[in-house]
Amino acid sequence: MQNSMTQKLIINKFNPEPEIISQAANIINSGGLVAFPTETVYGLGANALNPEAVKKIFIAKGRPQDNPLILHVSNFDQVNKLVYLNDTAKILMREFWPGPLTLVLNAKNIIPLETRGGLNTVAIRMPDNPTALALISKSNTPIAAPSANLSGKPSPTDANTVYNDMAGKIDLILDSGSVKIGIESTVIDVSDPNKILLLRPGGLGIELIEDFLHVKIISPDSDNLKLKRSPGTRYRHYAPNIPVIIYGSKIPDEKYKNYINESAYIGLEMPNENFKEILIFDSVENYAHGLFSAFRKFEDQHLIKYIFAQWPPGNGIGLGLQDRIKRAAQG
Repeated sequence: MQNSMTQKLIINKFNPEPEIISQAANIINSGGLVAFPTETVYGLGANALNPEAVKKIFIAKGRPQDNPLILHVSNFDQVNKLVYLNDTAKILMREFWPGPLTLVLNAKNIIPLETRGGLNTVAIRMPDNPTALALISKSNTPIAAPSANLSGKPSPTDANTVYNDMAGKIDLILDSGSVKIGIESTVIDVSDPNKILLLRPGGLGIELIEDFLHVKIISPDSDNLKLKRSPGTRYRHYAPNIPVIIYGSKIPDEKYKNYINESAYIGLEMPNENFKEILIFDSVENYAHGLFSAFRKFEDQHLIKYIFAQWPPGNGIGLGLQDRIKRAAQG
């Protein structure tokens, strides 16, 4: 970053202004950091092919440098220059891109080791967001972009949250309002097309991929060595400062009973207990969309001792939602 000031610019969600995109692309091309919206969460972007720029991402986030980053592209031609494609990857790209699907593939040497966390594979996706696509296209380079938050904290679904975490650490934030999905992309490893692995559930239901390919995707628990290939899987993630407790149909432990009137509840159904704060979502999709912002809201109140998060159904985006709640509750 070139100075201690972070600029935040409002940009049209559907028709991003070319002059703002040009300003952001100039920062990317000069080795700076730009936070930008995607359909999943806000990303913190740098030129993926510039190792010094990529290092700034890790510094700004306080992120372990062995945690790989996702490359964001704006067209299919870029992909051939970055990774070794197989037929499975090609048909998945045609079907699900742009969208919340990240593919892990064998990387070409053009991608610095800093970007791929020292691995021989890299995660890559095409975001379904006009601002993101315009920025990548104008920059004329793939953009490495994890979520634009301090490492371990809930991912940002709006620009104000980015500013709260990143002010003074990055150059620019592009603000197009709230994102569409609210949790990160689904990550699958297709580097071996005969053994497709689910590394991280997310915004795209895994059933859709399985139905399309007519194959069973292997759970990451059956091959833990592959977990290192995905962002957001090796460290405590998505967690507010307040402890998160997984809630089934009742309080999981009697020791929490005395704290009900100091705690918050989020979920799909009204709880049996009288919590201090209760936030009900009318669908699993809305629960996923509102999870991180709910964590941030209760964190900001400074009056909540615990957050009880109802365990959602595990189909569709619900599997990604389960993953985020479980990781937030670790420890």
